[in-house]
Amino acid sequence: MINRTQTVVVVGQGYVGLPVAMRAVEQGYRVVGVDVDTRRVDSLKAGVSFVDDITGEQLTAALESGAYLPTTDYADAEQFDVAVITVPTPLRESLPDLTFIEDSAHSLAVLLKKGAVVVLESTTYPGTTEELLVPILEKGSGLVAGVDFHVGYSPERIDPGNKMWGFVETPKVVSGISPASLAAVQGFYDTLVNQTVPVSTPKEAELTKLLENTFRHVNIALVNELAIYAHQLGVNVWESIEAASTKPFGYMKFTPGPGVGGHCLPVDPSYLSWQVRRKLGQNFRFVELANDINDHMPDYVVQRLMLMLNKLGKSVNGSRIVLVGLSYKKNTGDIRESPSLRLIDILTEYGATVLGIDEHVEAHRWPSGVEKASLNAATLEAADVIIMVTDHDDFDFDLLRNTTTGILDTKNKLSGEHVERL
Repeated sequence: MINRTQTVVVVGQGYVGLPVAMRAVEQGYRVVGVDVDTRRVDSLKAGVSFVDDITGEQLTAALESGAYLPTTDYADAEQFDVAVITVPTPLRESLPDLTFIEDSAHSLAVLLKKGAVVVLESTTYPGTTEELLVPILEKGSGLVAGVDFHVGYSPERIDPGNKMWGFVETPKVVSGISPASLAAVQGFYDTLVNQTVPVSTPKEAELTKLLENTFRHVNIALVNELAIYAHQLGVNVWESIEAASTKPFGYMKFTPGPGVGGHCLPVDPSYLSWQVRRKLGQNFRFVELANDINDHMPDYVVQRLMLMLNKLGKSVNGSRIVLVGLSYKKNTGDIRESPSLRLIDILTEYGATVLGIDEHVEAHRWPSGVEKASLNAATLEAADVIIMVTDHDDFDFDLLRNTTTGILDTKNKLSGEHVERL
């Protein structure tokens, strides 16, 4: 039985962990938010939220209540009742890097007490919870998982900037290594979200997350490749997509773009592909093809940009190019794996001067070599070409429509003689 006066430690205070921590505080838990990033912790202590879904007011209220402690020291979480691990799981040279999970597990293991619950939320391949996390916890604590303490997996489903489906409203898949662990994990999340969805083992829960994002990744690759060929065939792919979207069954809308970004789409399907190759010796061809298409969309955007410059009698070398939006997703400041980073690398290598417009991206995460600019007439008119990479709602789209500078719109937000759509 979950007691809301218990201590919850949330390891990782990023786009996933901070919303979990704030919701737990709202529900009456004492929450310790652990993060290895000193600058992030200092910011949180000052009441400054870097996560768009969490306001400064929410964070300040949590701090003033005394129920939330952001820290870099695991010792502050001593005698915890529930631990939620929400650390990054990046790819390093195309291989899964679970270092952050391992480090978190080692640090939590020495603090484990009987009856505690440990839940992994970080995206990973099927088998991680039982084959990696559990042995570390058992060795470091001297306790037996499933007997002395509970372990489970619950994939994060945070969609930054989504006002309709937030953490509370989105059904939460839960699992445990035993019936008792499942009951403990589900009991905890039942206090945080509107609906929990139990599955039989952590492997099914781990695969659920990979399935969700592989589905998106493959379908985005489909429309990205279709956009390339439709342009060459002289067909308006955007109009076709909107028309297809009127079908009330058998179709789900996906739209093209300059590439995929964030932690999920460029990374998660590769975890599944890697595990299939490692365990079965087979290639997950759909994933590998989708990776190839989506990874090369920034190259296609640059090709289109070069054609626009050619019409003006200019080359990329020496041109002044403005990127409108740098984050991978609208209305967020998350720049991880954003296609804008690849665009910047290519354009800089070709000798262009690159300017970026994006008030959502934190100063310390601003890409090097890119001049920060404001969205105003002077910036737009001084550019040789503009690329709309991210369509934040707070952008002045009328200003973009009225400029005379050529724009390559990768989001289908603009129209006019000076606008080319992806």
